[in-house]
Amino acid sequence: MSVRILAMRIEQELDVVASRQRARQIAALCGFNAQDQARIATAVSELARNVYSYAGSGRVEFAVEGTTPPQLLVIRIEDKGPGIAHLDLVLSGRYQSRTGMGMGIVGARRLMDQFDIRTSTDAATGTGTTVTLKKLLPHDAPLLTAASVGEMSAQFAALSPDVSVAEVQQQNKELLATLAELKSRQDELMQLTRELEDTNRGVVALYAELDEKADHLRRADEMKTRFLSNMSHEFRTPLSSIRALTRLLLERVDGELTPEQEKQVRFILKGAESLTELVDDLLDLAKIEAGKIDVRAAPFEVTDMFSALRGMLRPLLVSTTVELLFDEPEGPITMMTDEAKLSQILRNFISNALKFTESGHVRVSATLLPKGEAVRFDVADTGIGIAPEHQQLIFEEFSQVENRLQQRVKGTGLGLPLCRKLASLLGGSVSLKSAPGAGSTFSAVIPLLHDEMPEPHVFRPDAPDAAGIPVLVVEDDRSSQLLYRSYFRNSPYRAIPVRSVWEAEQAWTVEQPAAIILDLYLNGGDSWHWLARIKGDERRKQVPVIIASEVADRQKAFSLGADAYFSKPVARDELLAQLHALCHQERPS
Repeated sequence: MSVRILAMRIEQELDVVASRQRARQIAALCGFNAQDQARIATAVSELARNVYSYAGSGRVEFAVEGTTPPQLLVIRIEDKGPGIAHLDLVLSGRYQSRTGMGMGIVGARRLMDQFDIRTSTDAATGTGTTVTLKKLLPHDAPLLTAASVGEMSAQFAALSPDVSVAEVQQQNKELLATLAELKSRQDELMQLTRELEDTNRGVVALYAELDEKADHLRRADEMKTRFLSNMSHEFRTPLSSIRALTRLLLERVDGELTPEQEKQVRFILKGAESLTELVDDLLDLAKIEAGKIDVRAAPFEVTDMFSALRGMLRPLLVSTTVELLFDEPEGPITMMTDEAKLSQILRNFISNALKFTESGHVRVSATLLPKGEAVRFDVADTGIGIAPEHQQLIFEEFSQVENRLQQRVKGTGLGLPLCRKLASLLGGSVSLKSAPGAGSTFSAVIPLLHDEMPEPHVFRPDAPDAAGIPVLVVEDDRSSQLLYRSYFRNSPYRAIPVRSVWEAEQAWTVEQPAAIILDLYLNGGDSWHWLARIKGDERRKQVPVIIASEVADRQKAFSLGADAYFSKPVARDELLAQLHALCHQERPS
């Protein structure tokens, strides 16, 4: 959506002053702060003065574009004058006329988010110059509609054209305010300088102390991990012997047992099995923390995994009042991940559900998520449920919630924390929905295709000799990054995945991309301003930008310089065809 706010002619010097005043008034109504209002007014005033001085007459037009915040203020200043003969020299800042035209253009360019100038000196095709200025509105600015813009236009039409005295007074106020602010900033800078000099020695000493403490904590953490790993291995051997010997006793290899002896031996066996379970969980946690667990991804069918789990867990059904149900997926689901680790997560969920369900059922299901990038596994029971205030506690190591079944069913408090870490290792997550007396549903969302990804907020560049045309994928959703990487397999392109605008800047310093795929809404980043910045940068604006977003605001994106726009989900063939058209399978120079 593009709505014109105001258009005005520049035919006399008074119109230059009026254009400055109108620019400030429009900027104020658009929600800009006083500093940005002055910048916009100054940029318009400088360009309007060029129009009056060189072309004799022209026009200024103000409009707003976009239907979603932040909207875009667009100012177009045009004339039918002789054009600018040495435009490249003017834009470089090396050309200065006696009337200051070069300085005015370069200054206006620096004050706005985007600046575009087109000029013609050819009388046969028509001479003239058109300058387009663009600036994104603040995020908290009110959304401007066609009706509100219409009211704004009517207000300006009713204002008196005699603005020279009022505008000079306003410029004097701005100048005084700027001088006062500069004086205040200078005083603050002097104070900060003194404080920095006073604290510099302390900071150096503090860094040395922090390094020493960090090294101490690192060694302590390594010692803890080694201790858990070594002790777990040391415990396994005697525990295996205890279990083996108790089974020999129960099998009457060395003679009969009295009923009381048999009862005591079974207690020993149960205790040894519980301790073995604790040792195994401790060892798994120690391996994960030490980074010694590898993900062995291989293709498998979810229905086959369910079949194996059904046979494995059937012996846990010690009560006829509880039923273990496996719902077959609606269609075949083939996953490429570590089946053993996924099975371990589901086994822990199911065994917990069976422990705390006195009657009813435990239902296991798998659902392919709408985008087809991940599978959600649900284990729902009709058990005692968990209060909201305890739902985070149970995912902490060695934490358990007191309940009436606690004496009958014992646990180590390590199963659910291990599930959470295993799911994270597979690139997924776990969650819980529960209420006291209404049962619980434990869920694990696991990517359909496991792929090694950079850790969040840490950019790791590809190897220098990585093959393929580099495409910078700015996307904070992990599953979407996996999707783009799978799209580029067996294609001429190579994804450089980053999760924020900051990471995108870091990646660009390592390797210039041939194209960019940009999500408009990133956590902790402003994609709109970044798009405006790179398209306003002479060194980078030739790199094509493809928008892939769930929000439809095409006109604003194209106005800021986007080269293509897709609404999610993006089809592979369409994306590759667009990349081919924009890149021509060649890296930008």
